[in-house]
Amino acid sequence: MTAHEVEQGCRALESDCGVSHERTMSQPTRIAVTGAAGQIGYALLFRIAAGEMLGPKQPLVLQLLEIPPAMDALRGVVMELEDCASPLLRGVVASSDPDEAFDGVEFALLVGSRPRGPGMERNELLAVNGEIFTGQGSSINRCAAKSVRVLVVGNPANTNCLIAQKHAPDIDPRQFSAMTRLDQNRAAAQLSSKLGCDVADVSGLAVWGNHSSTMFPDLVNAKVAGTSAMDLVSQDWYEAEFIPTIQQRGASIIAARGSSSAASAANAAVAHMRDWVQGSCGETVSMGVLADGSYGIADDVIFSFPIACKNGDWQVISDLEVPEFSCERIETTRRELLSERAAVEHLL
Repeated sequence: MTAHEVEQGCRALESDCGVSHERTMSQPTRIAVTGAAGQIGYALLFRIAAGEMLGPKQPLVLQLLEIPPAMDALRGVVMELEDCASPLLRGVVASSDPDEAFDGVEFALLVGSRPRGPGMERNELLAVNGEIFTGQGSSINRCAAKSVRVLVVGNPANTNCLIAQKHAPDIDPRQFSAMTRLDQNRAAAQLSSKLGCDVADVSGLAVWGNHSSTMFPDLVNAKVAGTSAMDLVSQDWYEAEFIPTIQQRGASIIAARGSSSAASAANAAVAHMRDWVQGSCGETVSMGVLADGSYGIADDVIFSFPIACKNGDWQVISDLEVPEFSCERIETTRRELLSERAAVEHLL
């Protein structure tokens, strides 16, 4: 069934039943998820269908993209979605055709990507995934709503996002972002564990740069229950334990469970999109966005900044303290992103 047929069926059903519930006052929002049969996709879809991303009153249609060999697995996921009987879920499209999956969508979560294999260099991974995101960016440009918001989760997320954005010239570049919210969540959890406080007490923490081992989790502007985080921890712990732990957390999870983060990545994707759409309520969030000159980062790269979201839009938080210690680490991750960009220049 095509996305258009799903929407027509939804409208006919509501008309025939004379439904007057408040939720039906909104037309279903179309949401695309790629790699939908994978571990992250599986952890993500049911939370979206339950309203955790767009709210409990917004009906939706899920448009799921997979590669042809995974279509049987995707059909099983669709059956499970149906069996959850979510009142918000008005239809599901399962496809291996990007144009069909992105048709008319207002949100696109690009989760699927090829993982790095044994002995594979980062540049090789960039080249392989670059071809994927070239095609998906072009399809989004042709088929998605012009207001579409795109979140890239598949790694290397920042540069994959840049590739997709470059191949969607008719979409505002501000509507593309890469996920670093997982890194922020990891940092908040590690800080709260160190101090024995609630994660909810942590504010102002952000991650700069690339979603990689060069990322910089910044405590300089973070607070814990209103007190500067740097007044509560030692510089030695910050440099020798905290930063490396966050930078290597993904690898640590792979070593422990034999596969990469899934539930925590899905949780971060939901939070990223929820705050982008509904607002971050004055809280700092981390998002990879096209650099606009803020903090001297004017390169043509997708760079994670401290962000505030309001009214469906985002802004880089300006005038934060960035001491020399921070500048050095921001420069390291900036250089890595420039290196990645150079490796995929032929795709841009």
